[in-house]
This record gives sequence, structure tokens and C-alpha cells, in this order.
Amino acid sequence: MNLTAVTEANEVMNRHIEDSLAMLPPIRNSYISNCSSSIENLRLVDVGTGPGLPGLVLAIACPDWKVTLLESMNKRCVFLEHAVSVTGLSNVEVVRGRAENLGQNDCYREQFDVAVARAVAEMRVLAEYCLPLVRVGGLFIAAKGHDPQEEIRNAERAIQLMGASRLQLCPVDSHSPYGQRTAIICVKDYHTPRKYPRDPGTPAKLPL
Repeated sequence: MNLTAVTEANEVMNRHIEDSLAMLPPIRNSYISNCSSSIENLRLVDVGTGPGLPGLVLAIACPDWKVTLLESMNKRCVFLEHAVSVTGLSNVEVVRGRAENLGQNDCYREQFDVAVARAVAEMRVLAEYCLPLVRVGGLFIAAKGHDPQEEIRNAERAIQLMGASRLQLCPVDSHSPYGQRTAIICVKDYHTPRKYPRDPGTPAKLPL
């Protein structure tokens, strides 16, 4: 279905599956250390999941988690629904839509314990996509490259405007050319102001 440029099986396992599973330790460790509720039955949303990376992989690895896969492209959603059907997963919801709309929908706004994103957008845009979906006391975790310092500095204001603060950076083993990526972990301290997220397309065109 032309969902990823990587098509050889072993490379898919290394660059996509293992890379997604590498997100598990930072999610678990930071949630157990900083959040007040049990990690069992954790509610996780993968924003811009694409072909289900990392959300679908995390749902298979953690069957007690409730995972929402958010994707705006219909072709990818059709694939995700097929994958969920074939694997028999009962802990996954596929939602076709944009993060800006979901973040203003009371059925989803501030309903998740954790929001994750991998290879979607720069941090200041991701903050506006993801943090409105996270409950107060929950986490936003972005998978980034081996040296995200400048991107983080540029995103500090956006993170604060969304009611969050940067908690920590965790090195993550990866099969990228550098052998390492970084999980940027933010904790939601306050409710996101109702004006965020802004209209669809605005966060990317006019980053905070």
C-alpha cells in the first residue's frame, strides 16, 4: 500500500518495529515515576500514527493498554483497520481525523494518559497537536533524533502555552544512522487554554 519507503522485512523489523518498541521503557518509566494512576489500562493516543508506528506496535506489546490511532489519511486508516482485524486486537480504536479537530472535541480533549508522536512534525507544532489531548498529570512523549536540543529550545514556549513543562530527555536505542534517538518527555501541569489547538493547518503554518 506504499505506506513506508522501507519494504524489506528485516529492515522493517529493525527500523520500524524495534524502533517503536524502544519507546516502551521511557513511557513506562516516566509514567510510573511521575503519574498518579496505574500503568495498567493506560489510555494512549498515537498522533499521526501513519501505518501504526509506534501505536499499533505498542498496542500489541501492551494488550492491557487502550490505544487510539489518530490518522488523517483515509488510505492509512483502511490499512490500520485491516491490521487490527487480522491481529484480533480488541484494545485499539482507529480514528480518522486531524489532531486540531480532536483536540477541540470533548470526547477526546484531555482524555488520554499519554500522547506519543513519531516522525510527524517539529516539537513546537507537535506540542499543539498532542498536549490538548493529554489529561492534567499525563505525559506527552515525542520520538526525536539524536540531537534535538535546538528544536526543544524553540518549542519551550509552545509547551508552556499548552499547560505543560519539559520533564526529561531519554536516550533511546535506535537503528538510525546515529544509533540513538531521543524521547522528549513533557508532563501536563495545567488545563490547555480552550483556544488551543487552533484551526486545522494553523499550527504547521504559524508555529507558536
